Amino acid sequence: MDMKKIRISLIAILLAFSFSTFAQSKIAHINTTELVAAMPEMNDAKSELEKLAKTYETDIQTMAAELQSKVKQYDTEAAAQTDEENAKRLQEVQGMEQSIRQYQAQAQQELQKKEFDLLKPITEKAQAAISKVADAMGFDYVLDSTQGQGVIISNGTDLMIDVKKELGF
Repeated sequence: MDMKKIRISLIAILLAFSFSTFAQSKIAHINTTELVAAMPEMNDAKSELEKLAKTYETDIQTMAAELQSKVKQYDTEAAAQTDEENAKRLQEVQGMEQSIRQYQAQAQQELQKKEFDLLKPITEKAQAAISKVADAMGFDYVLDSTQGQGVIISNGTDLMIDVKKELGF
């Protein structure tokens, strides 16, 4: 037997052993997306994010209104101005547009960062509760049954009710 056949045989034996170990393990599932969405802390996080988004939106609308007003004024006065003055005004308007775009990008980044900062402790709390419940119930593996996470059949034990009890809701 050459080394390649030995290596292939060894891999096949390891895979078979791993699969049989996995098959004998106790497995449960939980839809983590549904759990996190149902957690009371999510309402506060959503509120805070919506409030911040509204603040940014108001600022952007104010900036846009100022820009519109300036463009209207400059268009009305353009015929009475020198070419040099009109060029300066055009540059000013373009600078204002650029500032609005930069502010929008910055606001988007700030919202994403805030969302991450608000969700991290909530997801960590959910993860800790899932681990605690799974350990207490003797499960070796807990699969995420959120759609698209790879769990095709979830007829096994669903930990949702027990984890919600652990989290106090």
